[in-house]
Amino acid sequence: MTVPADEKIIELRGVTTRFGRHLIHDDISLAVGRGEILCLVGGSGSGKTTLLREIVGLLQPARGTVRLFGRPVLDRDPRVRREVRRRFGMLFQQGALFSALNVFDNIAFPLRELRLLDESVIRDVVFIKLAMVELEPRHALLMPAELSGGMVKRVALARALALEPELLVLDEPTAGLDPDLADNFVHLIGTLQRQLDFTVVMVTHDLDTLAGLATRVAVLAGRRIIADCSPAEVLDVDHPFVQSFFCSEHARAVMRGKGRN
Repeated sequence: MTVPADEKIIELRGVTTRFGRHLIHDDISLAVGRGEILCLVGGSGSGKTTLLREIVGLLQPARGTVRLFGRPVLDRDPRVRREVRRRFGMLFQQGALFSALNVFDNIAFPLRELRLLDESVIRDVVFIKLAMVELEPRHALLMPAELSGGMVKRVALARALALEPELLVLDEPTAGLDPDLADNFVHLIGTLQRQLDFTVVMVTHDLDTLAGLATRVAVLAGRRIIADCSPAEVLDVDHPFVQSFFCSEHARAVMRGKGRN
């Protein structure tokens, strides 16, 4: 899909990824506009999470460019890299909380990294973020090992939102959650996105998560993006992976808004 130049939050041009002789991505180009919620789907081993990591600068492609907010995510100038990284937050698949830090310190971590805020300001921000993800002040003193799976996701989301990012990157946001918790978490992300107007890029294999959030779907197969369209339009894409992933009776029911069984 075409995104106006002045609206591009993410732009990939000619991205090729190799691990040794193994080709993962072959000449991928993709743009994501301001306020969009793009869901990246693909089969196991298709390189979805790898592409996500290239988008946020954790990996460097063998060839091609990745730009966030109009700047190279791996700009040679460390000041530019820091500026770009402050403008996005990432929710990792298992939360990736620091096990030795309590909930408060996990959320405070990116704020303290700035070295610009007083502890009193950091305290206020942490409790605001806890409230945003529907956790209570008393949860701030808990350690990650004391949290349920749903609470881990919410704390990780609060940390990802600590710097009020323009872009939120989600890797399998509902993985490991039972259906009710997953639905609640999807609703929370959608509510926060509408309130705060950030852009979202996520990887998920869960059709209910995709149907509940995505405004666009990009399908990764055969080392390329083979479809880039609305959730409704993806059902009509004539490709074996799309047909197997989206076109079963259950998948069509989900995509048409009937939700989980």
